[in-house]
Amino acid sequence: MTAPMSKTTTTTAPTATEERYTVISADCHAGADLLDYKPYLESRYHDDFDAWAATYVNPHEDLLADTADRNWNSARRLAELEADGIVAEVVFPNTIPPFFPSASLMAPPPTGTEFELRWAGLRAHNRWLADFCAEAPGRRAGVAQILLHDVERAAREVRRTKEAGLTGGVLLPGTPPGSGLPELHSTVYDPLWAVCDELQVPVNHHGGSASPPLGDEPAARAVFMVETTWFSHRALWHLIFGGAFRRHPGLRLVLTEQGSGWIPGVLDMLDYYHGRLVAAASRTATTAESRFGAGLAATMDDTPAAVWRDHCYVGASFMRPHEVPLRHRIGLDKIMWGSDYPHDEGTHPYSREALRLAYADLPPEETAAFLATNAARVYGFDLAHLAPIAARVGPTVTELTHPLDQIPPAATSPAFARGGSVRVW
Repeated sequence: MTAPMSKTTTTTAPTATEERYTVISADCHAGADLLDYKPYLESRYHDDFDAWAATYVNPHEDLLADTADRNWNSARRLAELEADGIVAEVVFPNTIPPFFPSASLMAPPPTGTEFELRWAGLRAHNRWLADFCAEAPGRRAGVAQILLHDVERAAREVRRTKEAGLTGGVLLPGTPPGSGLPELHSTVYDPLWAVCDELQVPVNHHGGSASPPLGDEPAARAVFMVETTWFSHRALWHLIFGGAFRRHPGLRLVLTEQGSGWIPGVLDMLDYYHGRLVAAASRTATTAESRFGAGLAATMDDTPAAVWRDHCYVGASFMRPHEVPLRHRIGLDKIMWGSDYPHDEGTHPYSREALRLAYADLPPEETAAFLATNAARVYGFDLAHLAPIAARVGPTVTELTHPLDQIPPAATSPAFARGGSVRVW
């Protein structure tokens, strides 16, 4: 399938020997069609599934459209990604897992009676995803799903999915206000962090996670857009101040599809509070700040910026031009570009244009790191395995040095939106 191109992307045809980039999208989404999850459920849930599926009405328009099969049609997906210059992907969930009211990233927390069925549904998705990844060996790193209501069970599922071949790590669902779950800084989650440390499983926290329910009024939807990334960012300071990285030195956190321009300022803020609170707690005189800082130095033995440097990464989906000048402060070894395929806010089928818009002025070694090297290191992709595919479909180094002078008229991604630099978070 040939991806449509804007007129500004026409360049001289590459020679057979021209160098091309390997492009790994660190943010894509997939899932099974609703009824196709049934074989992946334990048989004792089949009757419950039939009853649920018979009355379920999918609330997501994109999952009812003719293009919905991009989520599960392996051949179509590979063709469209290759036409877009992408050779491998990190696969987050997208479709409705069994017994969920909506896509799992933003579904409300389960009630006590819903937990067992939803847990069975997520395990079915994980089994399906392992098979889906196996259809394109070495080209898909599937991200396993868990619930946090039973930490030991979640830890066992991480171990099982790693053994089943999912190399994308685990999706951390978050603890939105009102969920009834302990906050992420709590040591109750240590069994989960421990198994991720032991197995070198990345912990992924995706944008849209951890937002509280706001209703469906026009104002509520607008408030969600303003606040949702901030709620997703909270996992960073919860795990830092909670000392998870000190107790589990191999733990790695990836924050995906929640921007990247906010990171330097937030790290400065966290360092500021850390320094003030630790200093206040070390003084003999008791003050308000000393009470807030009590025990913090023992919980975490490094600054937040140092923790970021040693443990954290950003899935910088459709990175925008105003974020690029901050790349050194974020860390050249931390940034992983993503297309967000198949979402309409993603860059497909204009990923080459998005890359030119953001990265045209960068040294090729930096672009190569953002497009492949960093993701290969975090998710275990074999660049040698991907090289022959990249040599056939990847964007050329010369192509991406040409600045984009016209936005593709049909593009819908925020990568091309004007004024994105006004975002606070």
